[in-house]
Amino acid sequence: MYGLISQLKAQAGQREALLVLLLKSLGAMPGCRSYVVARDEADADALWITEIWDDQVSHDASLTLPPVQETIARARPLIAGFGTRVVTTPLGGIGLTLGEGHDPPHATRGTTR
Repeated sequence: MYGLISQLKAQAGQREALLVLLLKSLGAMPGCRSYVVARDEADADALWITEIWDDQVSHDASLTLPPVQETIARARPLIAGFGTRVVTTPLGGIGLTLGEGHDPPHATRGTTR
């Protein structure tokens, strides 16, 4: 699993336009398990994007997809810059099914509590 949590800074007053663009353009991205865009409540021009992918190869390949390339081109004028970016290794949680061979630490198969 490969995860990213990134802060995206919109041009002053353009956060909502950027948010609409990012959410409207979501389509099929092979290997993407979760892609969430959220407003930063402490910064009126910032968004947070949380992504979970099967692996980094899937993420990197998504950046070459024509719809993603089009969204990047349309978003570029609305983006002032980038804040914090953290790479993570997702281990599980609500809404995330890891599947065979991806047990979280200390998991025991076949037991109930």
